[in-house]
Amino acid sequence: MTAPQTDMDGGLYAARQKIYPREIEGRFQRLRTIAAWVLLGIYYLIPWIPWGERQAVLFDLPARKFHVFALTLWPQDFYFLTWLLVIAALSLFFFTALAGRLFCGYACPQTVWTETFLWMERLVEGSRSQQMKLAKAPWNGEKVLRKGAKQLLWIAFALWTGFTFVGYFTPIRELAVSVLHFATGPWETFWVLFYGGATYVNAGFMREQVCKYMCPYARFQSAMFDKDTLVITYDERRGEPRGARKKGVDPKSKGLGDCVDCTLCVQVCPTGIDIRKGLQYECIACAACIDACDEVMDKVGYPRGLVRYDTQHGIEGKAKHVVRPRTIVYATLLALLIAGLAYTVTHRNVVAVDIIRDRNALYRERPDGRIENVYNVKILNKDNQDHEFAITASGVPGIEVDYAGSTVWVGAGQVQGVPVRIRVPRDGLKGGADIQVEIAATDKPELRAGGKARFISPSD
Repeated sequence: MTAPQTDMDGGLYAARQKIYPREIEGRFQRLRTIAAWVLLGIYYLIPWIPWGERQAVLFDLPARKFHVFALTLWPQDFYFLTWLLVIAALSLFFFTALAGRLFCGYACPQTVWTETFLWMERLVEGSRSQQMKLAKAPWNGEKVLRKGAKQLLWIAFALWTGFTFVGYFTPIRELAVSVLHFATGPWETFWVLFYGGATYVNAGFMREQVCKYMCPYARFQSAMFDKDTLVITYDERRGEPRGARKKGVDPKSKGLGDCVDCTLCVQVCPTGIDIRKGLQYECIACAACIDACDEVMDKVGYPRGLVRYDTQHGIEGKAKHVVRPRTIVYATLLALLIAGLAYTVTHRNVVAVDIIRDRNALYRERPDGRIENVYNVKILNKDNQDHEFAITASGVPGIEVDYAGSTVWVGAGQVQGVPVRIRVPRDGLKGGADIQVEIAATDKPELRAGGKARFISPSD
């Protein structure tokens, strides 16, 4: 059996070398910046938006209500969550088949928060070269001050992130008051610290390690690629052989390709890969290398596109088919699922009824000759308005319904149970039968719901 390979120090694995991505400007970097601002703005601002007497988005777990602006969802509506997960999965398939790890480069929370932490790091420690110089410098007052200021920024931002996360489940204004008075509950404190700590560790220290070793998407993404998938590629036929040259020199006269071997594409990569070695699973499709290479090509007077979004067929000089049966099928299914979800949510029934038979007695024989069964009818009003409901029953000739009052009042977002006595003539039923119990709002007859119940009577 062969012994495991070790490095020169005798360890099984080489120590991680910290990556200092170089800051770059360009059209793709601007898109990533816009995406980060939009996504972070949505995350941090939405809990503060008021909606009537509550916040716009609130997942009220104790009350089992999930408020999303004007929409209030109940546990009975959890199939919408399954629907959303299917849409999310299909979206991932669609965008991956279309343009590789597009989600990873522009919208993944790990990417967005890592970029935010990198921005704070550059704000305090300076550019890439200044950060590397500071890391090698001996500890002194300036180094302690800069490193300490960076850590304080990271910790404050991470705690704010955890606080905001809990603010989706606990009214954020009440939570803010509790935090200021150090009066948060144990679970609120735990989740603020846990989510804040996860953000601090993942975005501040682990960074590309999450993308390379922890994210399963990096491992199975190739199963969704084909030769017509847009990926970030290096045009080897145009770029090789690479080498330095003076500006204005015709590379062909020197036997060189267009690549000047500046390594900027490597310096700007947040995962530290060299795109010139081909497509690698570590690539998160952030396109920073495209912006860096285009900037260099502009300076030396060569055409852009040495590193670019392209397909394998395109690199090989063949016809490209970005729009193809696979992407058309994904897009069609996505459109149908989204349209179906929108229609179902906007046309869902906001009332529901649950009918439970009284198990203390199968039936009662009344002096007037009728058979009586007792039920507990629970009316759920998922609407944002109060309603009064009338209860009716059908399915057996001569059936009658008796309950306290002529209607049942149910407040907005509340459940009201009412005992209901249902009677039928003794000669109208032998043994038992299924009956239909229905509720309908008196002010809005279209708000109705029903359910079946078993009516028991003597079998003689």
